[in-house]
Amino acid sequence: MRSKYLIFGLTFPVVMALDVSTKRWALDALAPTPGELFGGLVPLTLAFNKGAAFGVRLGEDSRWFFVPVTIVALVLLAVLLRQAVERDYLRIGAISLVVSGAVGNLYDRVRWDRGVVDFLGPIDLGFWDFPIFNVADIAITCGAVLLAISFWLEEQEERRAAAAVGDGAAQSADVPSEAPAVSEEPSSS
Repeated sequence: MRSKYLIFGLTFPVVMALDVSTKRWALDALAPTPGELFGGLVPLTLAFNKGAAFGVRLGEDSRWFFVPVTIVALVLLAVLLRQAVERDYLRIGAISLVVSGAVGNLYDRVRWDRGVVDFLGPIDLGFWDFPIFNVADIAITCGAVLLAISFWLEEQEERRAAAAVGDGAAQSADVPSEAPAVSEEPSSS
């Protein structure tokens, strides 16, 4: 049980510190003029997202929809963390990343009505501009991908185990069982 909470206890404050500090920096540095990283490969543009990922919105102020949805998701993630096998480091790390990112964005939604602070992007992919995002979004996305991989690996393991059980049952069915001993005494009829 210790390693579960140790991984979470190390991941959460690191992601939160990075998220809060980079958002603070973006508010100060990018408000007057945008910037760039890696020679313009990643534009830095201050934006406020009142919706969900990729700017999905439900009305003008959809934060009151997304706040309770996020809280429900956090409860479900807490249950997943509690149920995670102690040595399933992939799943524990993935849940820790998703929770950390979700709390980082939840903080922005609760603290003001401007929306979640985003500042990385938009990134020109040639066929589409990838939306503006933040450190919390990176943590959520990476964690979600790792969580999906964790579930997929668990499913593969369950299939192998079921196949092994099925093979064992098939092998035992192929082995002839001993017939009950028949008495060779002549009958007295």
